[in-house]
Amino acid sequence: MKSFLEMTEEELLQEKNELEEEYRKYQMRGLQLDMSRGKPSAEQLDLSMELMDVLHSGVDLACDDGTDCRNYGVVDGIQEAKVLLGDMIECNPDNIIIYGNSSLNIMYDTISRSMTHGVMGSTPWCKLDRVKFLCPVPGYDRHFTITEHFGIEMINIPMLPTGPDMDLVEDLVANDDAIKGIWCVPKYSNPQGITYSDETVRRFARLKPAAKDFRIYWDNAYGVHHLYDIDQDNLVEIFAECKRAGNPDMVYKFCSTSKISFPGSGVSAIAASANNLEDIKKQLCVQTIGYDKVNQLRHVRFFKDIHGITEHMKKHAAILRPKFEMVLDILQQELADRDVGSWYRPKGGYFICYEAMEGCAKEIVARAKKAGVSMTPAGAPFPYGHDPKDSVIRIAPTYPSLEDLETATKIFVVCVKLASIEKLLEE
Repeated sequence: MKSFLEMTEEELLQEKNELEEEYRKYQMRGLQLDMSRGKPSAEQLDLSMELMDVLHSGVDLACDDGTDCRNYGVVDGIQEAKVLLGDMIECNPDNIIIYGNSSLNIMYDTISRSMTHGVMGSTPWCKLDRVKFLCPVPGYDRHFTITEHFGIEMINIPMLPTGPDMDLVEDLVANDDAIKGIWCVPKYSNPQGITYSDETVRRFARLKPAAKDFRIYWDNAYGVHHLYDIDQDNLVEIFAECKRAGNPDMVYKFCSTSKISFPGSGVSAIAASANNLEDIKKQLCVQTIGYDKVNQLRHVRFFKDIHGITEHMKKHAAILRPKFEMVLDILQQELADRDVGSWYRPKGGYFICYEAMEGCAKEIVARAKKAGVSMTPAGAPFPYGHDPKDSVIRIAPTYPSLEDLETATKIFVVCVKLASIEKLLEE
């Protein structure tokens, strides 16, 4: 195919006319296709249905140490769940607190506690003149929504193929004590699917922040979400690296089973140093007498151990892999030679990130909507919903059926081409 950049105005107009006719045909079909969020499909949810059978009225609901999961207590979670999630995120069970169904809720609580009561004896953030957070972009919109909710100033940090721009991170953190944290999705990042390099992780661990209460918010949301059994990304374990670097208290590590079992009924956890955990438990024992131990036990008995999780995730991958490959193949066939955008080919996670020509993202998403395809709003992967270049679009291939996804991707491609041609004609 010929690059749009090499076409004459006449050729572009002819291409535009053909695309508009194709676009009108899609509009006439009255489609309602959803690629807006990274939700598991019903087929994926069906993988965990036996989770509902492992506990019933006739089984023993006691833990190995005799704890009765039906009753009050065990504010930091049952030991079996700590072992299971500890193996999943490569952390000692002693450094883990098990929460409810949502790691996002833990992150919100962690920010909220820092605002009202400070971090390990430091001044509560609400009493400071300014509080800032570093935000690798494009990134996870719900992270940014939390910090925006608390009035925290957010600073964009460009994502590189190796992870966040660490030269910039190191400089900002070392010279501004108002910077209290950084959001990270270190493995199969949302939305690009990038995994931080070994050097990036080690540079994180060796940070020298001006603020003693600076923390790395390490959201390990996709740690076991590989698309391939062998061709997988590997991530250096941040907690151990921080210990080696003499910064054991600098990281909070978050995880959940939200996209492993049932997103609304999973188990979540935070891993941190003993000092951090002591600080967290002061608030936690006021907030709750204990989270749902029955659900924790249910997950342990369903998965049994890390090998059970690994085998379960292979079943997820078998469903997701054809979807990702189809979207990527269509992008390659239809757009690779057009020179109107770029994308990263992830080996795991839940998203594909398309970077369009500058100034085109909102137009592409709006056109897709008019043709019956719902996508994540343009700008969402940036703080305050503002993409400075208006170019990043998050594609979520997981929820639709293969057939619907193919149609949605073809519509997306038409919208990309139309918006790009119009941009070139304007110039």
